Amino acid sequence: MDLHEALDILKEEGYKYTKKREDILTFFTKEDGYRTASDLLSHMSKRYEGMSYDTIYRNLHLFSELELLESTELEGEKHFRLACGHEEHHHHFICKSCGKTKAIHTCPMNVISHDFPGYTIDNHKFEVYGYCPKCH
Repeated sequence: MDLHEALDILKEEGYKYTKKREDILTFFTKEDGYRTASDLLSHMSKRYEGMSYDTIYRNLHLFSELELLESTELEGEKHFRLACGHEEHHHHFICKSCGKTKAIHTCPMNVISHDFPGYTIDNHKFEVYGYCPKCH
């Protein structure tokens, strides 16, 4: 997903465009990997004096709800990244140090779904955590 796609979805869903929202989404388009609310607040505070965690969390929650952002938990803290927007189903390896991701194109559900006869699985999430070559 890119910035224009994200802003279009925001508009289509009836949410108003603001420069702050664009700047938040721009932050995630430029970052390569997962980032925290604190990372975002540090970035936004340079441009918007008095920016609060409330504003940050409200927008992170909205963008996650609209599936503009993906989230994961690393070391007890929620991290966010721009949604892939890929039509192809995939999962991610996530570096625990820098937050960078690498797509995993195999899905474990193809192997374990036979363990659930009669069950209806409507969603799943699979993430692998470790360290990228740069951080290792």
